[in-house]
Amino acid sequence: MSIVIPVYQAEDCLDELCRRLKIVCEPIFARRFEIILVDDGSRDLSWKKIQELASRDDRIKGFQLSRNFGQHYAITAGLNQCQGEWVTVMDCDLQDPPEEIPKLLQKAMEGYDVVLAGRNVRKDSRLRTIPSFLFWKILSFLSGMEFDQEVANFMMINKKVVKEFLGFDEQLRFFGGIIKWIGFKTIKVPVNHAPRFAGKTSYSWKALFKFAGNVILAYSNRPLYLVAGTGFFISLFSFGYGLYRTYFHFFYSVPVTGWTSLIVSIYFLSGTLIFALGVLGVYLGKVFDEVKKRPLYVIRQSTLEGVTSVDLGQKLELNLSGRTI
Repeated sequence: MSIVIPVYQAEDCLDELCRRLKIVCEPIFARRFEIILVDDGSRDLSWKKIQELASRDDRIKGFQLSRNFGQHYAITAGLNQCQGEWVTVMDCDLQDPPEEIPKLLQKAMEGYDVVLAGRNVRKDSRLRTIPSFLFWKILSFLSGMEFDQEVANFMMINKKVVKEFLGFDEQLRFFGGIIKWIGFKTIKVPVNHAPRFAGKTSYSWKALFKFAGNVILAYSNRPLYLVAGTGFFISLFSFGYGLYRTYFHFFYSVPVTGWTSLIVSIYFLSGTLIFALGVLGVYLGKVFDEVKKRPLYVIRQSTLEGVTSVDLGQKLELNLSGRTI
């Protein structure tokens, strides 16, 4: 079993997280499990704590990304490093209780490739649960895929699913969306959802809206159809209204007046055109990001190596075509 956990600003959670994971996993797997902690550019002492935990237990492996790439990129980095036949992905704040892992494993042993953890009762505030509900409904409508708001990143997947997931090199990462698209035999298991153990969430409203926009753009082209449909109905309405005014002008001698209505119409249509161009431009911008083929993440260092990947304090020798620099 590999347990992949993205970490960001969670130094106060890591001791308790690893302690509870070991209590849960040791009776089942003995030493045949690994805990992979991926530090996503934390600004606190999370990486130092990961190094400390890894130095005490070789089943704990830490990887530090060079900057904050994002939760779903950190998950991708962890999946690239795991070796288990089964992989559990979970958050680091203990809102995903480690004690639920045996429940997921039991269902996986029944022949399922993907076991999703469905949170029966969320322990988040209404200030977050209501916008989250609306987001998933809008995303389901715009993407054409049915997303379950009870399911987050907490799930268990087998090695086949991991292999297929790692074949996706798209820049806009949405772990749950890719797993759903891949398919395989999937089931949802109800689990408990706990309050955050320590600290506060790192997802600001700005970050949440940005993530929502990226997911919609990455998994849906319906906004383009909606814009096109809106333009069509505006044109249809304008044509019909023009016929209506022309009829009354010639048959009832009604003068065509209305400077205000003319200006409002011009501004409305101009705004609609600019909005349509903006939606198209955003899609082109995402295409531009994809064709650059940049790495999804960069690992600065890991607990598996004694030195960082870039150490300016040491002499660096590179043998290039027989020449030593």
